[in-house]
Amino acid sequence: MHLLSAQAGALQQEGEAIDLGQSPGRIVFASAADSELALLAGAVDRAGMKDVRLANLLRLSHNLSVDLWIEKTVQHAGLVVVRLLGGPAYWPYGVDQLTTLAAAGRFRLALLPGDATPDPILQSRSTVPAEVWTRLHSLFVAGGPENADAVLQLFRDMAPSLPTSLARGEVPSGASGEIRPFPRFGYWTPAGGVAFEMPVNERPAVPLLFYRAALEGAGTATLEALYNEVERQGLAPVPLMISTLKEAACVRFVQAAFAAHRPQAILNLTGFALGLDGLEDKLNPFAGVDAPVIQLVQGGRPEAQWAADVQGLTAKDLAMQIVLPELDGRIGGIIVGHKADAVWHTATECPLSAYAPDADGIARAVRLAKNFVRLRATPRAERKVGIVLANYPIRDGRLANGVGYDAPASTVEILRVMAEAGYGLTSPHLPSSPARGEVPRSGNGLIELLQSGPTNAHPERGEGVSFPVARYRELFGALPETVRAAVTARWGEPEHDPFFRGAAFHLPVVRFGNVAIVLQPARGYDRDETAAYHDPDLVPPHAYLAAYLWLRHAFGAQALVHNGKHGSMEWLPGKAVALDAASYPALLWGELPHLYPFIVNDPGEGTQAKRRAGAAIIDHLVPPLTRAETYGPLKDLEALLDEYYAASGMDRRRLRDLRRRILDFTRDARLDRDIALPDDETEALKRIDTFLCDLKEAQIRDGLHVFGQSPTGRLERDLLAALARVPRGERAEDQSLMRALADDLKLGFDPLTAGLGDEWKGPEIEIVAPPSPPLPARGRVVARSVGDVVESLEMIAAELIDGASPAPGSASAAVMAEVEAVMRPRLGASGPAEVQALLDGLDGKFIVPGPSGAPSRGRLDVLPTGRNFYSVDNRAVPTPTAWELGRKSAEALLMRHFQDHGVYLRSLALSVWGTSNMRTGGDDIAQALALIGARPVWDPSSLRLSGYEIIPLAKLGRPRVDVTLRISGLFRDAFPQQIALFDRAVRAIGALDEPADQNPVSAQMRNDAIALMKAGTDEAEAAMKAGHRVFGSKPGAYGAGLQALIDSGRWQSKADLGRAFLNWGQYAYGAHAAGTPELERFAARLGDIEAVVHNQDNREHDLLDSDDYYQFEGGLVATAEHLTGHRPLAYHNDHSRPERPVARTLEEEISRVMRSRVVNPKWIDGVKRHGYKGAFEIIATVDYMFAFAATTGAVKTHHFDLAFEAFVEDEATRAFIRENNRFGYDELIAKFNEARARGYWTPRSNSAAEYLATPHPARRAILTPEGPREQTERSEKR
Repeated sequence: MHLLSAQAGALQQEGEAIDLGQSPGRIVFASAADSELALLAGAVDRAGMKDVRLANLLRLSHNLSVDLWIEKTVQHAGLVVVRLLGGPAYWPYGVDQLTTLAAAGRFRLALLPGDATPDPILQSRSTVPAEVWTRLHSLFVAGGPENADAVLQLFRDMAPSLPTSLARGEVPSGASGEIRPFPRFGYWTPAGGVAFEMPVNERPAVPLLFYRAALEGAGTATLEALYNEVERQGLAPVPLMISTLKEAACVRFVQAAFAAHRPQAILNLTGFALGLDGLEDKLNPFAGVDAPVIQLVQGGRPEAQWAADVQGLTAKDLAMQIVLPELDGRIGGIIVGHKADAVWHTATECPLSAYAPDADGIARAVRLAKNFVRLRATPRAERKVGIVLANYPIRDGRLANGVGYDAPASTVEILRVMAEAGYGLTSPHLPSSPARGEVPRSGNGLIELLQSGPTNAHPERGEGVSFPVARYRELFGALPETVRAAVTARWGEPEHDPFFRGAAFHLPVVRFGNVAIVLQPARGYDRDETAAYHDPDLVPPHAYLAAYLWLRHAFGAQALVHNGKHGSMEWLPGKAVALDAASYPALLWGELPHLYPFIVNDPGEGTQAKRRAGAAIIDHLVPPLTRAETYGPLKDLEALLDEYYAASGMDRRRLRDLRRRILDFTRDARLDRDIALPDDETEALKRIDTFLCDLKEAQIRDGLHVFGQSPTGRLERDLLAALARVPRGERAEDQSLMRALADDLKLGFDPLTAGLGDEWKGPEIEIVAPPSPPLPARGRVVARSVGDVVESLEMIAAELIDGASPAPGSASAAVMAEVEAVMRPRLGASGPAEVQALLDGLDGKFIVPGPSGAPSRGRLDVLPTGRNFYSVDNRAVPTPTAWELGRKSAEALLMRHFQDHGVYLRSLALSVWGTSNMRTGGDDIAQALALIGARPVWDPSSLRLSGYEIIPLAKLGRPRVDVTLRISGLFRDAFPQQIALFDRAVRAIGALDEPADQNPVSAQMRNDAIALMKAGTDEAEAAMKAGHRVFGSKPGAYGAGLQALIDSGRWQSKADLGRAFLNWGQYAYGAHAAGTPELERFAARLGDIEAVVHNQDNREHDLLDSDDYYQFEGGLVATAEHLTGHRPLAYHNDHSRPERPVARTLEEEISRVMRSRVVNPKWIDGVKRHGYKGAFEIIATVDYMFAFAATTGAVKTHHFDLAFEAFVEDEATRAFIRENNRFGYDELIAKFNEARARGYWTPRSNSAAEYLATPHPARRAILTPEGPREQTERSEKR
């Protein structure tokens, strides 16, 4: 047997290798904690020792650094001690090297955990006696200067001049005796130090939680500055020192302190996470406290490095101080300190650091705490709240965005709830009119009020709310100078803004007493046709700033609500995390208590609002889901197919006639353009049948979610069926309801993975006919296809959920028990929980944390909604589960391509988003690794990602694929380690000596490097450039650059789209690149690809729901076509069922979505329940159809025909759109006209021209509270 070797790479190697340059020492100690190093340095000074060497593990993250340190220093020592917070996985290479040398007798080794919990693995790899190991661990846990002296004495005992002078197992005298612990908890003040009591202050209490390490050596400067600022703001600081929040004694102390000093806001300087979701009260230091916990950050680098780095934090700081605390519902993420420049400690040859305060960050953190205190102290009737609604594209038919969410109706529901809760929604100081003071009865009513005033599309209309320019200039003058200069340079004086009239801004605001509804002003891309091409970090215009400044300073808002996914404020230029005062999101947020209702299945974009705008998320339900089923002509075609197969074996002439009718019908319905029909008619019928079966079982939305409302009746039943359809775990009750039914009925097949068009060869079953009120009819029928059986199982499942029939066996009974005990109650509790969370948030209270994800993908843990969702531990991505799915998906993709084209796929571009990788645990990055022939490696104890392993070609069994990633800005911010991992892996594969046809990565990198060197680039730079495979937006910017461009119509050809996409995405990322402009390399990569790939991980939305799909997936296709002159293949993979990823072409996916959702009466009827927002959804769908036609050609002329017939030629739907969204109807017609003008659509209908006649440009319908009226262009502009 021949063992194949694998090549490995480590994730830990961050940055350049560092030579510590230490001389040999008898004792070597290493730790990542500056406080421990400082503590031991003090002990060394007191002992007058010269042969102790201290090292910071953060300076030993590169393997070469470890090798140099061992060679020059460690191998000469008698004793080596390392403290590791996180176990061997934290520093795997160093641990391996040290244990190897220690096992060979070179020195004694003590590997100690960095916390109070003993680590058997570390102890087993140590060579000091067990008593010594335990004593050292206890002394470090006890802490303080006295114990540091004892540690040093024990070091000396274990490391005499000759390492062998102590016999094996001999225990030194210092390994026993009483340990006097430094206090593990207590109150602290700058003047009085540590105490166990603190007098209660009459001012509002603001506890400050911090680690004991600050008193042991890390420095108290930041603590003192925070203490003083809290006092200056008229609050009572209550500093609480703790060793850890996971130790029972510390937990009891914090609980007692909170009971004595009732917190109004909590400032937290501790990292990591407790896992509050489900934590017992006795283990939860925050139990019984309703104050928000504000997370403070101390960066691990000097302030100058932080200031220069647009990412804000290192990967380690991001994980420990942002990502993990989010799991406990902490908000803010405000930087308050930086590691000061190191001071050289001569005796130990080690630079020592302490933390220095960030005065501006401290002021902002305390201001946030004070704003919470003010909010909590203000009676509800007097509180002022600003609610911001998004608007993009900037059209009056697209006000109040919200994915899967009726934002207008939800806003009205929020106003209703607030009124019932005692908020002052009417005001005696405001005239009593529908526009001022009275809450609208519906979402349509709210939209009409907004449209009666200025909007982004019509800033000149109506009055809005006046904001004097003199006051704006005063506030603008107080902004950071860099902001003032950038905004003025880009947009000129405030008087040039479209919202400016007379001596004031007229802002798009409708006020209801103490609640102001603000339409978020446009970003500015609409005002400059060149900005979309070259300005990814465009600064916002004056009106944008004015709206937020008005909210805070003129209106006096005490809380801010952004309602619905998502607005643009959290995506403005600035640092990714740990923002400075000049980062636009932080500047506009202004440290107000901030709530953000957000769909539960989108952790990434919600996380952006948490990290960049201090938001507490209030997650809300996904929209109701249902099966698409067949309808209209598709149902007629299905009946013909049933008749044909029922007649098989009978009259051949009849069969021939039926076959002809089916094929004719298919052509008439234009299905032949969506199905690649073979010449063989029998095979063609099978494909038609399979297509219809797949369409029937597709999952689509049935309307939208309204905040605070759980689905009921049929909507509840269908959503429960969607939740129960997929397996959720290993228990009997966690199995798929469909599989359980198949097992109980002894059908002998898997309904989740079987081919629906396959002939059914199983037993006859009692199948259920299509539904008819009140319940489906039952009868013993012979199933023709697997799809018939699956449909029958779906109907049986619906009956079980409705309670109309009992479970047919034990398997389905177990699942139904879970439906009734868990799913239905959680679903029902979601609406009320959303309302309660909002009211709690507006009361200034803590919002409980909860996980995020797609419920229909088996994530029942995300229910009930109404929680401050968190995302994922970025250190564990991709997870082992994601790796399995990504690997299967990669192989399915390559097999599909090989079957279709007869050759292996050589090179592709993969669109990778942060939010989907948060939702799935890293499907995309796992797939990318699998494609290049590498696999992730995890630490076995923590399952954190530790590196990669290259799979040998012989084991891989196929050629490698050259993969280029186009990452989103959110992926760049959230997953720096994964970017570095993929970059290292693909470069390592590029360095392999393998045949070019088996390793196109190596061949391409080599050829590109040679070409660059011939052009004058030096060898090292050529290798770096040739190896770039990860590209994204400019640091601090987001998006792909196509949305504003396509919506504006200010482009002529696909080349324009390609140029914009290249300009926005040209920035290279990797282990040694942090957004380097590489336009030529990005163009070279996209000019070489054969295919574009995007993965969709759930069916709670589709690719015609969002501009992101066409921007990234479509942008890649359009750019590659622009560069090469031919269109690359495009694959849109379906990961919604993790056990069976499906590789589809983009054209197949478009056809599937068009037929199953877009023109399905079931979906259309669903959105009709939502008035204006329902019409908005129809209009948006056509916008996205147009964009895919423009970028990829995957939306064909017959797809526009289908949409036009369903939305315009259908009298009822046309009337619905015009009555509920009149501006939107004109925009819809305009989009169809643009599709026709650009050659994407040749209308089939003779009557199309009549409907496409545009209204007179000088006369527009203006919605007012009194109803629609017409207004001329002249009167609108005054």
